[in-house]
Amino acid sequence: MTFTILEEFLAHTSFLCLFLATIIYWGKFIYINNVRMNTLGNLGMTIGFLFITIFLSTRWILSNHFPLSNLYESSMFLSWGLTLIHLILEKKSKNNWLGIITAPSAMLAHGFATLGLPKEMQQQLPLVPALQSHWLMMHVTTMILSYSALLCGSLLAITLCIIVATKREKFSPIKYDTTNIFYSLISKDSNKVVENNTYYNSEKSLYFINFRKWQLINELDNSSYRIISFGFPLLTIGILSGAVWANEAWGSYWNWDPKETWALITWLIFATYLHTRMVKGWRTQQSAIIATSGFFIIWICYLGVNLLGKGLHSYGWLPHNP
Repeated sequence: MTFTILEEFLAHTSFLCLFLATIIYWGKFIYINNVRMNTLGNLGMTIGFLFITIFLSTRWILSNHFPLSNLYESSMFLSWGLTLIHLILEKKSKNNWLGIITAPSAMLAHGFATLGLPKEMQQQLPLVPALQSHWLMMHVTTMILSYSALLCGSLLAITLCIIVATKREKFSPIKYDTTNIFYSLISKDSNKVVENNTYYNSEKSLYFINFRKWQLINELDNSSYRIISFGFPLLTIGILSGAVWANEAWGSYWNWDPKETWALITWLIFATYLHTRMVKGWRTQQSAIIATSGFFIIWICYLGVNLLGKGLHSYGWLPHNP
């Protein structure tokens, strides 16, 4: 009973931290550009990461197996992975706008687990025979971490597509609304180029905005490429380890199970993305469209297949009526 209360405390507190971090990052993005807001947002993500880590560790100790046996635990691990990627990226790149994308992603994955799933799915249960293997940690961990990285990279690509879509919009050099949501993202130091709170009457503002758009597009493009380049090898290792595990459990390396098929489709999508980047030389919008399609494919592979309740991977996920 005590440990159940502890788990609930850790789960709800970490969700609260991610929720507050999301509000801070988006509040800074829309209204306030303040260094302290960046610090508070990063602090919220760090505390949330620590609480999720303690939550997963506690569940691991109590259940005597790695906490990736059902949809609830895997969603919490997905949130943990997204938070970890945020902390690494923000430290390496020094980009204070990453939290706009990563914070709500981690919060939504966490919220789906804690608020969207029924209580019976959140309880600790013994592993089914098919999951009682040392391959559980190797296969599922690498798959969920790859999903975290690929989702993050895909979201950056989606953001890139949105920015590119406004690239050729004709701004008036005489009258430009500085309260626009895209202006907050494009201009880091708007006080240096804006003389009042509403309008800036010079063509220099137009040139500055276009330059910042070009710079932001390149930052998003490079960040998306690097993150996907990190997640793709993890996805490859996860599929290969899953094939070895399948051979031990079911006597065949590949069974064309729905989960396996969609994992292969996911791999092909991001292999195409990397191929067009490295061999064909595609950049920005062309490659971003492929990564954007990968975002939806990942969710079909991770969650959508389980709604069918069919195949060898249907255990331990969503309940289905007979």
